[in-house]
Amino acid sequence: MLSLRIATRFLRTGRGQSLLIIAGIAVGIAVQIFVGTLIMSLQATLLETTIGNASHVTLQNVDEKKPIRYSPALQRGLASDRRVRLIVPDRVLSVIFSKGTDSAPISVVGALPRDINAIYKMEKHLVAGRMVSDPQDVILGKSFATKYRLSVGDPVLVVLPGGSQQKLKLVGLFDVGTSAVNDRIGFTTPVFPRQALGLGPDEYTDIQTQLTDPFASTRVIADWATLEAFSGVKYKDWQVESSQLLVGLQGQSSSSYMIQVFVLVAVALGIASTLAISAVQKTRQIGILKAMGMTDATAGAVFLWEAGILGVFGTGLGFVFGLGLLRLFALGPITFTIVLDPAFVGGSCAIGIVVSLLSAIIPSRQTSRIDPIEVIQGG
Repeated sequence: MLSLRIATRFLRTGRGQSLLIIAGIAVGIAVQIFVGTLIMSLQATLLETTIGNASHVTLQNVDEKKPIRYSPALQRGLASDRRVRLIVPDRVLSVIFSKGTDSAPISVVGALPRDINAIYKMEKHLVAGRMVSDPQDVILGKSFATKYRLSVGDPVLVVLPGGSQQKLKLVGLFDVGTSAVNDRIGFTTPVFPRQALGLGPDEYTDIQTQLTDPFASTRVIADWATLEAFSGVKYKDWQVESSQLLVGLQGQSSSSYMIQVFVLVAVALGIASTLAISAVQKTRQIGILKAMGMTDATAGAVFLWEAGILGVFGTGLGFVFGLGLLRLFALGPITFTIVLDPAFVGGSCAIGIVVSLLSAIIPSRQTSRIDPIEVIQGG
């Protein structure tokens, strides 16, 4: 192809200029991959830390004093929604822990052991003992146990809302890394809180759900509100309960997008200006070639090919540099896990090539309008 051969020759002739453009593209793509991946990884870590062990949408009775009935219709409605990845019906009982002169309020969460592990990843966070299995078993936070001098196997005396006392057995200690859970919540099987609250077999204080996409919680609630199976249900949306966190995540995303846009604009301007200068420098050669029969389209395609070649090599080099920067950064004292998103990296590379091609439009159009007669007469 004539235009490709000419473009290759032009790039070889101006080798220093070509290498400079490739380096500029590489730096731009590397920065985009590096910054974008870091922000996305930080967001993922924040989400996992804050809502990874929490309900995204919590269902309760409209009358907060009454339990919610986990009816067959409601079970089918939740199970059939593919956006729901986890359903945990539980019973929450507020009790007072008592030991000698010490006392402290605890929220006892009663659920099936598999559900406790599914939503709280409890087996991973257990630091001593085992999961609950018997109705009188309870597991507590390590910091709570340390504060009140409790060990695995000790009895745990709690005072129920009616004033009666119940003795539980401490079978495990956990540390989920959140003081709100470690210091205030204990976990039992569903039997103990059901008996204490006087609930029926299908009655719960709330039903916790986790979604495949946590940010879809508001839309999911709106859809459920229109279904008969969800009548009489009140919802708690994590995006409403954690609005400050949501604002912070949105701010991070906005800053990431702005940085990437400015990087791409800088890359585009650098390529466009360099190709424009190249077009002026090659005016005589293009004029002679057009006088020999080269069409306007072929002349314009020369700089599109130049931009494409520069974009491919620069983007490839930027990809390597970006991964290298991430690897070096990961060697430092960071507090979150860097996760490489293939879709984001691939999209960044594709955008880099597209921007390179778009940057060649003006030089290409200028070249296609060159009048060979004027060029030859001008010497």
